[in-house]
Amino acid sequence: MKRTFLIAALIMLAVAGKAQVSQIVGDWKTVDDKTGEKRSIVTIYKGSDGLYYGKVSKLLMYQELHPQCEACQGEDKNAPVEGLVIIRGMKAEDGQLVGGKVLDPESGKFYYGKIHLKNGNLVLRGSLDKHGFLGRNQTWVK
Repeated sequence: MKRTFLIAALIMLAVAGKAQVSQIVGDWKTVDDKTGEKRSIVTIYKGSDGLYYGKVSKLLMYQELHPQCEACQGEDKNAPVEGLVIIRGMKAEDGQLVGGKVLDPESGKFYYGKIHLKNGNLVLRGSLDKHGFLGRNQTWVK
C-alpha cells in the first residue's frame, strides 16, 4: 500500500514538473530589473536536441533601428540583437529549466541560467556560479 502511494506520488510530481516546463515555452516580455521597462519579446522553445533555447523575437524600446551585439564574442559579435539566441542549452529538471547559459547582449557576457515560474511569471536567474549564489533575477511576463 505504501509502495503504491509512493509510486503514484512520484508520477504526479513528474507530470506536474513536465506541465510547468511546457508553460515556460512561448513568448515572454522581458522587463528591465532596474527600470521596470519592457525591453523585448523572447521566444523560448525546445530545440531538436531536446534542450531549451530562447531568442529575441522583437525589440520594444531601442532608439537604434537595428542594434547589434557589439560586446559579444565569436559568432555573436556584431550580430543583430533581434533574432539573437540568448538562452542556450537548458534542460528540463523538476519543473524548471537549468544547466544552460544566458547571454546578456549589452555586456556580451554569458551567465549560468535557471528558469522557473512564479505566480504566472517567468523568473530568470543569471549567475556567475553554477549554484546561483552570485547573480540576480529578472521577472518576465507572458
